[in-house]
Amino acid sequence: MEHINWYPGHMKKTRELIRDNLKLCDIVIEVIDARIPVSSRNPIIDELVGEKPRIIVLNKKDLADAEENRKWIRKLSDDRTQAMDLNCMTGDGVKQLLNLLKSEQNRITQEKNRQRENTAGASGDARAAVMRSKPLRMMIAGVPNVGKSSLINRLTGKKSTKTGDRPGVTKGKQWLTLAGGMQLLDTPGILWPKFEDPQVGRNLAYCGSIRDEILDISELALAFIGDMQVQYPELLMERYKLAEIAETPLENMEEIARKRGFILPGKRIDYERCARTVLDEFRGGKLGRITLEKAE
Repeated sequence: MEHINWYPGHMKKTRELIRDNLKLCDIVIEVIDARIPVSSRNPIIDELVGEKPRIIVLNKKDLADAEENRKWIRKLSDDRTQAMDLNCMTGDGVKQLLNLLKSEQNRITQEKNRQRENTAGASGDARAAVMRSKPLRMMIAGVPNVGKSSLINRLTGKKSTKTGDRPGVTKGKQWLTLAGGMQLLDTPGILWPKFEDPQVGRNLAYCGSIRDEILDISELALAFIGDMQVQYPELLMERYKLAEIAETPLENMEEIARKRGFILPGKRIDYERCARTVLDEFRGGKLGRITLEKAE
């Protein structure tokens, strides 16, 4: 596939929205896709967040390789960043995330109170040292279709935002209140202007973060089958009842089509139907637990 360029005007506005509102937040929750932990991380978010504390959520943990999830959590965690995996659809892991947020709220409160005490000591004003607990304010960000809206609904315990399996469902800025008074700023998904590595664009397209309508779906599925026959050949064989993995992705795609009966009049292969089926089944987890980008 050629380079995928996808940077509509609303994503430029989202970049400005994140930049302008980041100063109001104590912490950033960055949601990424556990199947593609590199490709679904936006370098623009890194640039804007800087040294601010961050929690990286590897969503869709149930669709990704469990061992790779553990490796990625270790790899992405450092002094300023805590990483964890969860499943926003079932809520698995959301309680742990809330506990992390409460701990962060306590840490920030203690830090601000220490600063207040130091200020009071220097000024002699004892009133400035009164202990206060300020609600944690956080921003949730990530590329389209990684599950931000589903996570927000889990955190707030209600249908606070629209959700969908298409990128771009969340359109504007809104503050939402969580348990304990914590406040969350939701932002629309943000991609970056150009994918310098074409594989990044492909990975995002495989997972549905780029609209299928702007892509050649048959070519995309062909590339996906090529990646699968290298990384997970046994899953490909098991799902589509293949006796063996052929040398080329095209041969494998045609065999999948024949096994599924995707044949047009004149015994022609229905490549588009086969392509949509393979991608839909990957996105739905029917091929098995797959991590396309390894931690090591």
